[in-house]
Amino acid sequence: MKYETVIGLEVHLHLATDSKAFCGCSTEFGQRPNSQSCPVCMGLPGSLPVLNEKAFQYAIKAALALNCKIQDLVKFDRKNYYYPDLPKNFQISQYDMPLSYDGFLEVASKERRKKIRIRRVHMEEDAGKLVHPEKGFNSLVDYNRSGIPLLEIVTEPDLSSPQEAYDYLTALKAILKYLKVSDCDMEKGSLRCDANISVREEGSSKLGAKVELKNMNSFKGVRDALDYEIDRQINFLEEGGKITQETRLWDAENGVTISMRYKEESEDYRYFPEPDLVPFIPDKKLIDGINEGMPELPQARLNRFLKEYGLSEYDASHLTSEAQTADYFEECVKFYPNPKAISNWITGDIASHLNLKNLTIRELGVSPEKIASLLKMIDDGAINGKIAKEVLEEMIVTGISPQEIVKLKGLTQISDVLELERIIEEVLKKNAKSVEDYIGGKKNAFMHLVGQVMRQTKGKASPAVVNEILKKRLKDRSS
Repeated sequence: MKYETVIGLEVHLHLATDSKAFCGCSTEFGQRPNSQSCPVCMGLPGSLPVLNEKAFQYAIKAALALNCKIQDLVKFDRKNYYYPDLPKNFQISQYDMPLSYDGFLEVASKERRKKIRIRRVHMEEDAGKLVHPEKGFNSLVDYNRSGIPLLEIVTEPDLSSPQEAYDYLTALKAILKYLKVSDCDMEKGSLRCDANISVREEGSSKLGAKVELKNMNSFKGVRDALDYEIDRQINFLEEGGKITQETRLWDAENGVTISMRYKEESEDYRYFPEPDLVPFIPDKKLIDGINEGMPELPQARLNRFLKEYGLSEYDASHLTSEAQTADYFEECVKFYPNPKAISNWITGDIASHLNLKNLTIRELGVSPEKIASLLKMIDDGAINGKIAKEVLEEMIVTGISPQEIVKLKGLTQISDVLELERIIEEVLKKNAKSVEDYIGGKKNAFMHLVGQVMRQTKGKASPAVVNEILKKRLKDRSS
């Protein structure tokens, strides 16, 4: 029997506000446990919540970028459940009237574009954090996270493979970072994802029993957990078992999912309208203003890079995946109008340094002006490509200009014809066998001779001049 997979995703996003969703407590990460809480976010008697205006604006901004409709009336609800990290014993969320609904996100996956429908984008507050010491049987609670503004983005079950889920999350994260509504740092818990997955007979219209997956701290983790769960469910069905609706945790160390609890239904949370927050009608002028101030989003920027700069799909995708990188590229082009050359350096050597040091392109400390100066020096013949790589490394370490580095280290390219002729003559005398091989028709011998010249000059010789002189000398010897 053949099966097909049905996947829906729920993304929880910390909004990048300075204060919490309904009080003035700081949202700064990494502070002393329980140092950022107050009667409001702890739910103490007599305290009243007040909606964070910036959080509301960020939520509208994200919803509009995801092509959602904005609700005519904004209402909050209480979601009741009892857990040690939820001091109020309820969470302020939105139930039957989410902030926005009926959106979509187009995702490129396996050379095709697919529209993933967004069921709802709504606001809520985060719970605290439980800390489980390795020794002992107790757990600790940190309420600093309690009350941080969250945005929940829920898809329809439109995803059909773990790779599609990975591609959707990558595209979503890029949009959210372009909007600057969140830092999307999964290590800090700023972006978290739960996945709902079921399998069914191929061609069936009936959904299988849904399993929710939690505890995935990377997009790769989401993909791996879904891969495992698909195999688990299919094998279980093939053995005659029946899938039950439940929540399972992803154990990344062992590469398995573990049953956590049976999945609750909405009625288990006993939703009712939040009595301390008055429903209100969003200001149309506010929404229009947010819409008009929307930045150029990743897909639109990618399309423009293809058209305006004549880049390949691969290069444009790499450059526009992060707003910082795209901005950096365009600044470089202003100083050095050769988009392809700049793209090659950013996606090649610069990207290697960023990955090695785990930095963003702005954190690397090399300005677009200095990159432009480096490339101009190659064009002018002052240095060659190999030396330029060495200069780039030094620029990253010291922060000084490429001209200063070349001068201090004596890296100026040797282009003097007389000097290179002398060096090439020495190389030809020392490598008589390679000369014979080349004359005899072994063309690879030429590259060996070029390599010997570059070695003799410590990489400073102009490759173009070396090739020209060497070909002439070898031609003279073969005639």
